[in-house]
Amino acid sequence: MAWFLLFLAGLFEIGWAVGLKYTDGFTRPIPTGLTVISMVASVVLLGLAVKTLPMGTAYAVWTGIGTVGTVLLGIWLLGDPATLVRLFCIGLIVAGIAGLKLVA
Repeated sequence: MAWFLLFLAGLFEIGWAVGLKYTDGFTRPIPTGLTVISMVASVVLLGLAVKTLPMGTAYAVWTGIGTVGTVLLGIWLLGDPATLVRLFCIGLIVAGIAGLKLVA
């Protein structure tokens, strides 16, 4: 259950990171509200997950999910560059997340 909560926390991490772009400097109320809700949900779910998971592992997986998801959505939604080097580096992050899960 803790890993599921951590995964959800990572998804909300992606949500608020991408949401920041749509808040237009926190001047748009609906995107701002959704972004703040995502921030709170992400941290609360992380806090629940670390009750049973090692803190360092949980934090690294949480930020890794957030990083990979944010980069991929940046490519898909915002037209960020999708160079081979960037995609390779994303692969390295995914490998690190998988490795941490395997040894936890």
